[in-house]
Amino acid sequence: RDWSSDVCSSDLVDNPMAAGTGHRICNDCMKACIYQRQDPVDIPQVETRVLKDVLALPWGFEIYSLLTRWNPLNLRTPYPKAPSGKRVLIVGMGPAGFTLAHFLMNDGHTVVGIDGLKIEPLAPALSGIDARGKRSAFNPVRDIAMLHEELDARTMAGFGGVAEYGITVRWDKNFLKLIRLLLERRNQFAMFGGVRFGGTLTLEDAYAMGFDHVALAIGAGKPTVLDMPNGLARGVRTASDFLMALQLTGAAKKDSIANMQLRLPVVVIGGGLTAIDTATESLAYYTVQVEKFLQRYETLVTERGEAAARGAWTDEERAVADEFLAHARAIREERAAAAKAGREPDVLSLLRKWGGVTIAYRRRLIDSPSYTLNHEEVQKALEEGIWFAECLSPTAIDVDVGGAVRAIRLVRQTLGEDGKWSAGGEVELPARSVLVAAGTQPNTVLAREDAAHFPLDGKYFRACDEEGNPVKPEASISKPTEERVLLARRDDGRFVSYFGDVHPSFFGNVVKAMCGARQGYPIISRVLANGKPAAAQNDAAFFAGLNRDLRPVIHEVVRLTPNIVEVVVHAPQAARSFQPGQFYRLQNFETLAPKTADTTLNMEGLALTGAWVAPEKGLVSTIVLEMGGSSSLCAQLKPGEPVVLMGPTGSATEITADETVVLVGGGLGNAVLFSIGQALRRAGSKVLYFAGYKRVIDRYKVAEIEAAADVIVWCCDEA
Repeated sequence: RDWSSDVCSSDLVDNPMAAGTGHRICNDCMKACIYQRQDPVDIPQVETRVLKDVLALPWGFEIYSLLTRWNPLNLRTPYPKAPSGKRVLIVGMGPAGFTLAHFLMNDGHTVVGIDGLKIEPLAPALSGIDARGKRSAFNPVRDIAMLHEELDARTMAGFGGVAEYGITVRWDKNFLKLIRLLLERRNQFAMFGGVRFGGTLTLEDAYAMGFDHVALAIGAGKPTVLDMPNGLARGVRTASDFLMALQLTGAAKKDSIANMQLRLPVVVIGGGLTAIDTATESLAYYTVQVEKFLQRYETLVTERGEAAARGAWTDEERAVADEFLAHARAIREERAAAAKAGREPDVLSLLRKWGGVTIAYRRRLIDSPSYTLNHEEVQKALEEGIWFAECLSPTAIDVDVGGAVRAIRLVRQTLGEDGKWSAGGEVELPARSVLVAAGTQPNTVLAREDAAHFPLDGKYFRACDEEGNPVKPEASISKPTEERVLLARRDDGRFVSYFGDVHPSFFGNVVKAMCGARQGYPIISRVLANGKPAAAQNDAAFFAGLNRDLRPVIHEVVRLTPNIVEVVVHAPQAARSFQPGQFYRLQNFETLAPKTADTTLNMEGLALTGAWVAPEKGLVSTIVLEMGGSSSLCAQLKPGEPVVLMGPTGSATEITADETVVLVGGGLGNAVLFSIGQALRRAGSKVLYFAGYKRVIDRYKVAEIEAAADVIVWCCDEA
């Protein structure tokens, strides 16, 4: 008899989201093993093996899916409870968010998940829902291979938060698709990407829509920035920003139009698992980057000639391009020589010759969080060719004549016999890229934007009890004596709760975030039981309203000048929430994007100011200057095409009354001033507007500019 499904049933009683917590995610279980004086029991590996055995069966995924909802070994909740009529908004679809969604649905509640990231639609035949939110029948999965994608070619789907963009080579991200299908196939669940809570949708908006509860699972947002000379020089970026950009723009894929410049040598500052991920990913990405650059350069030279391909480059750009071309040709030659000799190509030796990737940490390797939390990952990184420089603390970045990173200076730290560290001599490491993985802070930006609803207690949100009184959660413990997950109570009895990296008990890693959701969901259900549903409409009508308001589509694309287009998007909630001076992030979907022979025309996120909005029609206008691959794709967008329009975001412009205000705009910059000038005039201020352009033909929206000013001065570089 095959016992795999029996064992899996037992495992899923406490951890139905086992696809998200297994091998190479986190070794907390191993570190807690009682057999500390020998090799610990590899609990994550065991858990993953049990799940894989079930998934390998015919209809294995469907068996797994069923056991997460109907499990006879789960004596407390063997099957989902009857519908409660209550609706919960979960902000953030990372590990804490998707785990919480599962448990709340099994408790009978309707769940809506939102995330600021783009979430790619899955095929309706697989998920049962299309890009517009329409439900349809889905096909059962007989063989798990139907869901598998090669990791270097898979679509960066956006679902999973840090599990998608932060955990890189350490984990098979095909598991994320399994988790997503567990949620998305259920009729009482809906998910919306590109929705910024606090921008597109506020807490009061959520309550007005009819949500009975709001749960924050928004993770760690603010990276730690090192205070040192030239710390913001070109070539320096935070590791979290690097990983997110690499994964979510698709830059690491050979068929992506996106580019993200990275030069060798690379120095990564930090000693945690994020530093390990950043180092291994940057080493792998460099080869993809230069080979992609060479291939496209040669195509352009063939089609247009070398002079045309290089003509617009500055001297600095020309030097970087020649560096990339030389490295790519050397890699090509090595691949050819290896193929001829019947051996594996030794690309690593070339990368190391060009400077490679070094992790610089202020303490010893054995003191680093990456080693103490998951030593296997350190071992893998060293095997892949990463250098680890111990006991080095950064003090300054040196730059070249162009202001780009040239080297990093560090102080050597020495551990004395008394156990104290002291600073020694200075060390200089050559570096063209410096990636800072010095940790992150809880994402508490909501406390700055809406302090009345989101009070702080130190660097975390303040907790409250079920009467709304402030309480203090236990810190840094994933199994507290009493779970304190409520954040604020509304006068009508509705609550906000919080989980994951924004919670002082459950911050730190994926497993702790999921554990917090597992422990905290009964509290949400308990407070939900105390009142009546906030909205009387059924789920179908409720979801229809959200699909209309939160799924943007292209309304029209209008060419204004030879290199400027206006993109008008139907996005009702984003239009209602706009204030003059704010901006949006526009992207198309990779799964819906057109493809050429070897390139997917998938846009990077474009930050665009809102030119005007028509809330009564649900329209948002953005103005795009065509100056690169992604911006040039905007002209190809079609009416009715689903897109992501994240926002509005950013601080709105202060609108003063009864004053004389001067507005000065140049070229594309005039787009942001349409709405500002009109708002100032409505407030009773007088507006003097200077509008500058290189050429007369570059003027656009002349009537709108004139409507935004009492006096306008047109300026042009042409005689």
